[in-house]
Amino acid sequence: MGSGKTTVGKLLSKQLRRPFYDTDHEIVRRTGVTIPMIFEVEGEAGFRKREEQMIAELTRLDGVILATGGGAIISPANREQLKQHGTVVYLRGTVDELWQRTRHDRNRPLLQTQDPKARLRELYAQRDPLYREIADVIVDTGRQNVNVLVQQLVQYLTAKSVSAK
Repeated sequence: MGSGKTTVGKLLSKQLRRPFYDTDHEIVRRTGVTIPMIFEVEGEAGFRKREEQMIAELTRLDGVILATGGGAIISPANREQLKQHGTVVYLRGTVDELWQRTRHDRNRPLLQTQDPKARLRELYAQRDPLYREIADVIVDTGRQNVNVLVQQLVQYLTAKSVSAK
């Protein structure tokens, strides 16, 4: 949540000339409603079910760059799909960094609480170990320039692709 998955994914897609998909954007595009509206009508469980279906579908495509929503990692089925069908990159930021990036974003239903920073801390504590469990590579986003970060990922993925042949 707020780690830069969509931004990095789009840039990586352009550099590698691969199609890019963002699961949240695909869900919105196909349903015609916002993520907060899905949460309001179907609850988090309904949204997570849609997310699982989307990840199952998109991980079957070859050669794509896929950005998932931050909470997708909670589902064992999603973790299995992601690990089995691709290279998993964990864009890791500190809670303070993630807070700075998300604090004004009203499209994050899980942060619409009395104490959103405390909620972000809880989500981070829950998700970080799961990301670490399946990540092929962990990149600390910190203060690193996004273009430098993308170039490092291009080098990593290119080297991985060459060594797999």
